[in-house]
Amino acid sequence: MTTFHLHLVSDATGETVTSVMRACLVQFEGVTPVQHNWWLVRTQGQVERAIAGIEEHPGLVLFTLVDSAVRTLLEEACRQRKIPCISVLDPVMAGLSAFLGVEVKALPGRQYQLDAEYFRRIDAMQFTLAHDDGQLMELVEEADIVLVGVSRTSKTPTCMYLANRGLKCTNYPLVPGVPLPPQLERVRKPLVVGLTKDPKSLSDIRRARLRLLNQKEEADYAQFEKVKEEVQAARRIFTRHGWPVVDVTRRSIEEASAAIMQLYARHVERQDSEKAEPS
Repeated sequence: MTTFHLHLVSDATGETVTSVMRACLVQFEGVTPVQHNWWLVRTQGQVERAIAGIEEHPGLVLFTLVDSAVRTLLEEACRQRKIPCISVLDPVMAGLSAFLGVEVKALPGRQYQLDAEYFRRIDAMQFTLAHDDGQLMELVEEADIVLVGVSRTSKTPTCMYLANRGLKCTNYPLVPGVPLPPQLERVRKPLVVGLTKDPKSLSDIRRARLRLLNQKEEADYAQFEKVKEEVQAARRIFTRHGWPVVDVTRRSIEEASAAIMQLYARHVERQDSEKAEPS
């Protein structure tokens, strides 16, 4: 196992530089960073404290600093100490600036300003929380996306992830013997997506949940054959309604959400095209 000191320096919350670091490190096996976080670095005094910490534990420096004076202090200090120092945003901002012909505005933390996009995400989160697990189905037409699936197919966490992207979501759990609510049968505006999972994997997850709740693992809820029947019945419902299906068996929440967002983009394009067609 290789360990090294890694300094993450940001003029905001550090979310961007942390995400980039994680995305890159997963490509290297047997490597573990000793991570040092330096957030909200916007003044000379703050960057000097970060430099002191870097000097105490030399290692790779990744930063997202847009103020030229602050970043110059950091870069010069690292250069003098022969410490690698990388701006993770420079290539993207330079490319955008060149393509758009617009100068970059050096405003720290601008992505966190309380703009319309921020309030749209908050509104989506509130909507999604209120419409979880089949609640308020009479308002389903107000949703952007509806996720349908049997128990333990990650409906709620996927909805919350999508809501954080500004999409109003609701989900409905398929229960054996219980018909779909009429509102869902005739839904028009939202994209409805069926979530499915490998029956064996689903059975194992349900057994684990029953153990956690100190309940018998032999219950129909977790028996493989019963679970298989549930999954097959759900597939028939999806097919009957023409709903696209996303298999979450080997997908993380992020991966499943990415697939759903692609489906949603095509769904919106189709709706816009239909509206534009002459009557």
